[in-house]
Amino acid sequence: MKTMNRCITCIMLLTLSVSTQGQLLDKISKKAQKKVERETERRTEKRINKGINNVLDKAEEGIDETVKGNSEADSKTSPNEKQSKNLNKDQIGSQDQSVITWNNYDFIPGTEIIFEDNQENEQNGEFPSKWDLVTGTIENANLNGENVIYIRETGNFPSGIVPMLRNSSGDYLPEEFTLEFDCFFEKDKYASYYLFFYDAKDKTQKRQNTIRVVLHANQISVGSIAEKQYPNTKFGNVSKDKSLWRHISISFNKRALKAYMDDVRLINIPNITENLTGITLSANHATEDKKQFIKNIRLAKGAVPLYDKILTDGKFVTTGIKFDVNKATLKPESMGTLNYVAKMLQDNPNWKFSIEGHTDSDGADTANQALSEKRSQSVRSELINLGIDESRLSCKGWGESKPMAGNDTTEGKAQNRRVEFIKL
Repeated sequence: MKTMNRCITCIMLLTLSVSTQGQLLDKISKKAQKKVERETERRTEKRINKGINNVLDKAEEGIDETVKGNSEADSKTSPNEKQSKNLNKDQIGSQDQSVITWNNYDFIPGTEIIFEDNQENEQNGEFPSKWDLVTGTIENANLNGENVIYIRETGNFPSGIVPMLRNSSGDYLPEEFTLEFDCFFEKDKYASYYLFFYDAKDKTQKRQNTIRVVLHANQISVGSIAEKQYPNTKFGNVSKDKSLWRHISISFNKRALKAYMDDVRLINIPNITENLTGITLSANHATEDKKQFIKNIRLAKGAVPLYDKILTDGKFVTTGIKFDVNKATLKPESMGTLNYVAKMLQDNPNWKFSIEGHTDSDGADTANQALSEKRSQSVRSELINLGIDESRLSCKGWGESKPMAGNDTTEGKAQNRRVEFIKL
C-alpha cells in the first residue's frame, strides 16, 4: 500500500510539473512575442526616421546639386587616401562645438589675400604643398571627410612649417595684416600651438627679435606680455568637455596687435616693439598620441576701413564673409564683417546697399551664377536678422563674370570669391 501511495504521489507531482512547465512556456512565449513586437516597432520607426533624414538631407543638398562641378566642391578621396591614415570621430572623440552667437565679434580681415591654404586638392599622407618644412613630421590627413594639416611630431624649436610665398626672403609681412586659421584640441589632451612671427627657414630673420603666440584649448598668450582665458571655461590648457576646433584671428596694425579665439577678443596690445617679419606655425612637443591639426589658413594685407571706402568709392569689397564649401551657409567668422556692416547701416539710416556675390571661374557658368545669387541672399537675410530693414537691402549675383584676380592660384580664387556692398 505504501508503495502504491508513493507511485500515486510521484504521478501527481510529475503531472503538476508538466502543467507548470506549460504555464512557464506559455509565459515565455507571450514575453517573446511582446519582445518581437517591440523590436519590430523599433525597427520600423528607425526606418521611418531614416527615410525622413534622407529627405531632409536631399533638401539640404539641393544647393550642392545646383552647383555641381563648381571649383568649391568638397575634396574627393584620392587613391592615396585608401593607403593613408583617415581619422574619424571614433579615434578622436566628439567634435561638437559649443553654441556661440558671435554677436559681438568685431574682427575685420584684410581684403588683399597674400597667402591662402584651404587644403584643396591635397593628397592624404603627403607633405602640404603650400608649405616648407622646418623640422618635424607634418603631413596632410583627412578628418571626417575634410582635408587638414596633421602635426604628427615636432622636435626642438625652431620647428614646424612656413608658408611658401613668392619673394619670401626677408620681411614679407606688411605693416597692417590679418592672419586666420583653425586649430584642433582633443578632449582631455594637453596641447598647444605655437605661432612665431618670423620665418624659421629664412636665415636673415631673427627669432630673438619677434614675438611668440601660444594657443591652448581655452587660452591665448603673447610672450610674457599678455595672457587671457576664454570666458566661462574652467581650464585654460585642456578641453575637458569635448574635442573642438578653435578659430584664431589675429590683426596687426603697425604696432597694435589683437588676437581672437572664436567670437571673443582675448588679447589687445597697443604697442608691439618687436619686428614682425614672417610666419612659422608649430605645436609644442607634438606626438603620435595627440591629434593636432590646423586648417583654413589665410594671411591678408590690411586695408582702408570699410566706412572710408564707402565715402570715397561708394562701395566696399570684402572676402571676410565666408561660406561652407559649395553652399550658401555663412561661416560664423563672417559675423565680424556683418556686424560692422549692420552698425554702419544703423548709424546711417539713409544708406541702402546692393549686396552682390561673386565666385571664381572654375566649374559651370550657370552653377557659379546660382551659387553667387544664393550667397548674396544669405548675406541679406543675416543683415535683416541683425535688425536692418529689408527695404534697404537688395541683392544679386554675378557668378564668375567679374574677376578681381587670376584664377590660376589659390589666392586668386579666394580673392574672386567675394561679396561687394554697393551704396545705392
